[in-house]
Amino acid sequence: MKAMIVRECGPLENLKLEEVPDPLAEPGKVVIDIKACGVNFADSLMVGGTYQVKPPLPFSPGLEVAGYIAEVGPGVEGWQVGDRVQALTNWGGFAEKVAVPAEVLIRIPENMSFEDAASFVVAYGTSHVALDYRARLKAGEWLVVTGAGGGVGLTAVEIGHLMGARVIALAGDDEKLAVARSKGAEFTVNYKHEDVRDRVKEITEGAGANVVYDAVGGDIFRACFRAMAPEGRMMIIGFASGDVPQVPANHLLVKNIELIGFYWGAYKEFKHQVLLDSATDLFRWYAEGKIKPHISKTFPLEQAVEAIRSLKERKSSGKVVVTM
Repeated sequence: MKAMIVRECGPLENLKLEEVPDPLAEPGKVVIDIKACGVNFADSLMVGGTYQVKPPLPFSPGLEVAGYIAEVGPGVEGWQVGDRVQALTNWGGFAEKVAVPAEVLIRIPENMSFEDAASFVVAYGTSHVALDYRARLKAGEWLVVTGAGGGVGLTAVEIGHLMGARVIALAGDDEKLAVARSKGAEFTVNYKHEDVRDRVKEITEGAGANVVYDAVGGDIFRACFRAMAPEGRMMIIGFASGDVPQVPANHLLVKNIELIGFYWGAYKEFKHQVLLDSATDLFRWYAEGKIKPHISKTFPLEQAVEAIRSLKERKSSGKVVVTM
């Protein structure tokens, strides 16, 4: 089979198309004939060797796939060849096939495309678990989403709106903000041209943000932190700006602010049921037509480097997908 392989961590150019042996359907596992793989910021970090999960070399990045079951290993029950599935792989998704434990499989709704399925679980799961389980977002609260045009930020806008929050979307591009409005943002702020703190205060009539969902960090984090309401919850999702902000602990006391770190992948290790419960809700919402991934670009497997670069350099809105 063909796969994009990293033999030495470093720049994205180290990711190259190779011919490698097909995976085996070992006991308890199935082999998926991959049709689409979602691209995530973690893929670029994994290629560079800076992600918290470090696969053994050589490896293929790609952590969320969708396709058909091609083989079923011994001891697997409830699944058969030809079933349409989605799976989280940790790595190995930028390939024509991958073997995964049967327990990580999720059956795809009949009305869901493979591209949508491969764009779904990580981005929507991150926002849903963060906003519902960790931030305890309530209907009517003010929710500020930074990086609102990105793959994860856009799902936070959509889910926040679905949960009844009043969403303020922040981005540095008017086209991305237009997409955020189409997903339910009530207000938008272009932080390249507007003062974030002043605009959030103005929009909320001085009340401030009840929840901030920040995947950017840096100066945007600092501005949002200064625009929070009493008992506000600040969600730290990531640092797309490359600037990890430092927060003086005494500032948390002034308004009784909660600072909440969130890494969705950690729940796979210590509280997997949280992810399963979330996935059940999300796939139901999709089947009901309440949510749908915004896929701005698709790339063939051999152009996976360009796909990752498009995401890393913020040249895309919503999700980027590699197709086989």
